[in-house]
Amino acid sequence: MSDDERNTTGSGQLHGLKVVEFAHVVAGPLAGSMLADQGADVVHVEPPGAGDAARAMGPQRDGVPLWFKVAGRNKRSVTLDLHHEAGRLLAHRLVAWADVVIVTLRAGRLRSWELDWDSVHRINPRAVLLQISGFGATSSQADAPGFGKVGEARSGAVHLTGFPDGPPVHTGFSHGDAVTGLMGAYAVLAALHRRDHDPAFDGEWIDLALFESLFRLVEWQVIVHDQLGAVPERSGNRLAVAPGAVINTYRSHDGEWITVTSATLRSVRNIARLLGLPEEEFITARQQYDRREQLDENLRNWVAQRVTGECLQEFARAEVVASRVFDAADIAADPVYAEREDIVTVDDPDLGPVRMQAVIPHFRQRPGRVWRTGPALGQDNHLVYGQWLGLGADELADLEKSHVI
Repeated sequence: MSDDERNTTGSGQLHGLKVVEFAHVVAGPLAGSMLADQGADVVHVEPPGAGDAARAMGPQRDGVPLWFKVAGRNKRSVTLDLHHEAGRLLAHRLVAWADVVIVTLRAGRLRSWELDWDSVHRINPRAVLLQISGFGATSSQADAPGFGKVGEARSGAVHLTGFPDGPPVHTGFSHGDAVTGLMGAYAVLAALHRRDHDPAFDGEWIDLALFESLFRLVEWQVIVHDQLGAVPERSGNRLAVAPGAVINTYRSHDGEWITVTSATLRSVRNIARLLGLPEEEFITARQQYDRREQLDENLRNWVAQRVTGECLQEFARAEVVASRVFDAADIAADPVYAEREDIVTVDDPDLGPVRMQAVIPHFRQRPGRVWRTGPALGQDNHLVYGQWLGLGADELADLEKSHVI
């Protein structure tokens, strides 16, 4: 059996873990991707025909969409029409097979298809259910549609992003979805740890709203409002909790952007020394705060008079933490990314060799690996339904004929 049929190497920390995801586009599938990268067998359930909407999103090469080649990597794709009773029964067999079930459907649809917590728990009492939704299963908006950008807006993070005299700004990728996927994978592993150590484990329901992940990560906004009655505002590239520090982007003489960050008293003094400013005027946090605009303007002028390479060399000598602002081409050519083996080449049946992110983080003893790109729609129907669930050839043929799979 080839790697295209099964990841037989035993690679990854989660080898042997069984996951089924009734989830599309970003947050839920990204949670599954984190598990798949570490060796879990992840079955991505898609409707027959178009499949996951992510398959058609983003840039293409020769008519082949590129995003799903990464988003669907290391997974099995099966097709299943949940509008058919036979499709729902097959979905329940997948739930019974799995250790982890990931869903992103609205609460009402989950109940009608018996993929809600009560149904999943009845079918498989030891399963971990990760349910991701816009506003959480227990809120008054449980059935309201939600997307990652709305979650970002509700979290408070967008209010804090941008410059004081400009509008709130979203990041240039699916930030809220991505962080929620990562948070979801973390939560799944926490539940599995308890399952493996608690003889009384009786399944677990992880109820995660899209806005909650970024909300949790902005640690100080609630306590500041609670204790000071203040609403933190946008501060550009500076951190609102470190107003005296130098954190900004500066344009060099050759037109590149450089980020300089200094979050400690000593690091700010290093910048002052480099610029030839009196170091004794930047000893205390109060002094640094009072002179932050002067320091920022002097640094802006200093960088503007030098080419990027010279700036970075002098920053390094002065122990000033800085970096060019990287784009994708910079990442592809960067020696540190290469030394870390953070980009791997994978053979794809449509595109040939393609480069993409490696499995991150790196494990030294039992690392995960990228063993396939995003599969074709329904590519694993016979493997999953036949070999793993035990359906016979006639049953599979009937399901295909009736367009259930």
